[in-house]
Amino acid sequence: MSLRLVYTIFCVLVLLASSAASKAQTQSEAQTELATRTVSPSPAQTHQPKVALVLSGGGARGFAHIGVLRALRAQRVPVDIVVGTSMGAVVGGAYAAGRSIGELEQIVRDTAWDRVLADRPARYDLDFRRKEEDVLLPSRIELAVTKNGFSLPPAAAGNAALEHALTRLLPQGMRDRPINQLGLPFRSVASDLLTGELVEMRDTPLFLSMRASLAVPGVFAPVRLHQRLVVDGGLVSNLPVELARAMGADVVIAVNVGTPLAKESEISSAFGVAQQMLQILTEQNVQRSIKELSSKDILIAPDLSGISFLDFGQHERAIKAGETATLAMSDKLKHLSVSAEQYAVIDQHRLEASNDGQGGTKPLPIAKIDIQGNQYINPATLVTQTGLQKGQSLTSDQIRQATTRLYGRGDIDNIETDITDIDGLRNVVIKPTESKSSRNRLRFGLELASDFSDDNRFALSMMHVASSLNSYGAELRTVAKLGSQRQFGTQLWQPLGDSSPWYLAPSVEFGGTAIDLFQQGKKVFRVNAQNSSGTIVLGRQFDNWGDLQIGVSRRFGKYNVILPETSEAPSARYYDTTQFVQFRIDTLDSLAFPVRGNLVTALWERSPSKGLGEPSLARSSLTGLSAFQAGDWAGHIYGEWSRSQRGLAPSSLGGFLRLSGTTADSLDGNSVLLGRVVVARRVGDMPTTVGGAIRVGFSAELGGGFGTDQALRFGNLKQAGSAFISMDTRFGPLYFGAGATRGGNSTAYLFLGPVW
Repeated sequence: MSLRLVYTIFCVLVLLASSAASKAQTQSEAQTELATRTVSPSPAQTHQPKVALVLSGGGARGFAHIGVLRALRAQRVPVDIVVGTSMGAVVGGAYAAGRSIGELEQIVRDTAWDRVLADRPARYDLDFRRKEEDVLLPSRIELAVTKNGFSLPPAAAGNAALEHALTRLLPQGMRDRPINQLGLPFRSVASDLLTGELVEMRDTPLFLSMRASLAVPGVFAPVRLHQRLVVDGGLVSNLPVELARAMGADVVIAVNVGTPLAKESEISSAFGVAQQMLQILTEQNVQRSIKELSSKDILIAPDLSGISFLDFGQHERAIKAGETATLAMSDKLKHLSVSAEQYAVIDQHRLEASNDGQGGTKPLPIAKIDIQGNQYINPATLVTQTGLQKGQSLTSDQIRQATTRLYGRGDIDNIETDITDIDGLRNVVIKPTESKSSRNRLRFGLELASDFSDDNRFALSMMHVASSLNSYGAELRTVAKLGSQRQFGTQLWQPLGDSSPWYLAPSVEFGGTAIDLFQQGKKVFRVNAQNSSGTIVLGRQFDNWGDLQIGVSRRFGKYNVILPETSEAPSARYYDTTQFVQFRIDTLDSLAFPVRGNLVTALWERSPSKGLGEPSLARSSLTGLSAFQAGDWAGHIYGEWSRSQRGLAPSSLGGFLRLSGTTADSLDGNSVLLGRVVVARRVGDMPTTVGGAIRVGFSAELGGGFGTDQALRFGNLKQAGSAFISMDTRFGPLYFGAGATRGGNSTAYLFLGPVW
């Protein structure tokens, strides 16, 4: 991590060193371009001074720009030019494209910003194989394995949710409009990461200009623009007053929402020192821009105390702060005000000039779909995963939304989609940037479980995934655990053709753990179980939501009694062959605390008889979870049933959320039945870099185990419940709770890792 910080600081120093050299060139080019513009002036430009609104970068603090626009509208101050950096480019670009202020506010409120800042697409959009990895190891700590060793991902946040949010901000059909063709003149700036030059975007497509200016180093991935690798423009010019002046502004309204320098008491770590250094460099270029303001210009600095760069949940406060600060400048703004009739005409001109002849909003048949720039991934597979087909009639926005599904693969960093219309037909070119950090990756995790009594378990876990091993997209996945549970297993997943949903999956696994055996709820033995197995599966995936497997497994196992200790501890060995059919559905949005989607597993397995007169052993199980949400409240309904033809059912009860308060795995039988309802309220959020939601909730549980001679009756079911605090961390779901079974015990719980 320290190397990344040093590298980032070095890049910033290079950017600042070269920004002065690019300034004169920028002004000259802007004046030349303005001299040749053909965009008609707005009705008020003849009598009014030309007003430029300059919006700085500042991350979540940039939502204050919406409040500034709202206050300017209330005071009827027209804007003739908009210039923005980073979040200022996002808000300013959407406004220049024709979004109303009310629309901007509503989109900001409706956007799930925690997903925008997530390091990957929403879980329900992931490929089924990626969802399966979450079940095997729920941690999100990953490293890339390259020829040069291990490396961190290129950004803390993924691209899919960010690009979807930016697309929603723009009016339909405006995504690809060059910014020099907007009704309201607009410019955004970025920084060349390799040369340190300021990059002024003049004829860049609107979406790309916003995305490039917002590429905050370390948070969002850099963007390739005309063969240049660019990042956040705030590194060179966070308040580009000079660009507004070069575009012919008579009066500049500059809005500075940059993060102020931290106090000494707030700098308590090496990361804090590095962050302060970056902020000093950004603040220096802001102060240089402020010095260029004249007496007739206006500087607005909203009070954004307590709102950090990544506090996207504070958008309402930020908007209000921007409005309040602008209204406080009414004395200085009033000479720029126009009549209500004039302002209405000017604003209508902004909307009409931007939205005339919107391209791409009309559905047209797709004539051709090409994949360009891929190296390892089969292009036929990519086309299939988008769901696009020749002959489909779709709008440009619908096509781009379909291509974002490719992010769910987990091995693509960026997707560019070029759409051209010729003779009423639509040609689509998809340019994926394959991830260097995801094709060969390691995931690490830590699992902890304790009832603060006799049941205490831990495991250090690792998963390695190597993808795109051949033209059909084969994957090799290896999982290892060390601790209370010991496991090593590897599986080769091989599709049976180009973009085929059918696959073969041979695997081997070795493992061992200690198991407690109970009689009538009391522990009588502890055995050490060791096993090894080989499995072959024929499977079929159903898009990204489900999976069907038919397979056979050959297993060998050994049991040794370790408690109670005896002079000759008994042991047993077994060999068996199991045939199975398994069907799975997984559309959950989270494994930590799902609020949307379903998780269903149906399993039937059979072991043939081993001798004359001995019947075969058949077992089956069915589990289902359905999540729901109502405001800040969310939860799920869960049901589980398992049965064995003879012997014990494949699952047992006891432990957190499985009859809480009852000793873990102490309740079994030929049949096992469990139902529960879990409800919790969202009470806060962890820092984005650490995790997600914090919830407080409770559960109501009902279940029991039954022998072959017992009837499944409601009166024989045990009742239990729990209260808990849950946290969605990058190490996996973290739970602190306490539970009790009616007429039985009560127990406290700590879990880090899977709990279902």
